[in-house]
Amino acid sequence: MAQEWKQSGYSTGVPVGSGSAPMYVQAQYPAVPQPPGHQLPPGPWTTGLCDCFDDCENCCVTCWCPCITFGRIAEIVDRGSTSCGVSSSLYFLISYLTGCACLLSCSYRSRLRSQYGLHEKPCNDCCVHFWCEACALCQEYRELKNRGFDMPLGWQGNLEKQAQATTTPPSMSSGMSR
Repeated sequence: MAQEWKQSGYSTGVPVGSGSAPMYVQAQYPAVPQPPGHQLPPGPWTTGLCDCFDDCENCCVTCWCPCITFGRIAEIVDRGSTSCGVSSSLYFLISYLTGCACLLSCSYRSRLRSQYGLHEKPCNDCCVHFWCEACALCQEYRELKNRGFDMPLGWQGNLEKQAQATTTPPSMSSGMSR
């Protein structure tokens, strides 16, 4: 199935290049939501739910302060319409006041799955977040990271990084000449 997606030319949804008509980076998985009525076939996650130690740094951050991980995920999933700080604060307040921040984070898992056409595994999104909030956040973080996002940079930082990478000409070493 991955080969079919690669051949179909889906893009990451992160514009690159300069000018009024942005080009898009080609990726193995679709990132841009499809038009209404066009459903993407469900695909696999790049890592498992319990593979938290694949990224030990994020695992520790998520264990001690899940609001930071959630904020980073939310900013990328929302494509920059909400900031990491606002999302983190909202997560923290809901968690502190009600203890049910999993209700907020499960909605972002659903949006992430929708954007990338991912399977609803191992069970529905709310159950995953209710029973294993930290593992779910770590998996979502790794998924976005594996799809090319530099998570600490946020949405705008990733756009700038992509633009810079495509507009910077290759450097020539001065030691070579004809």
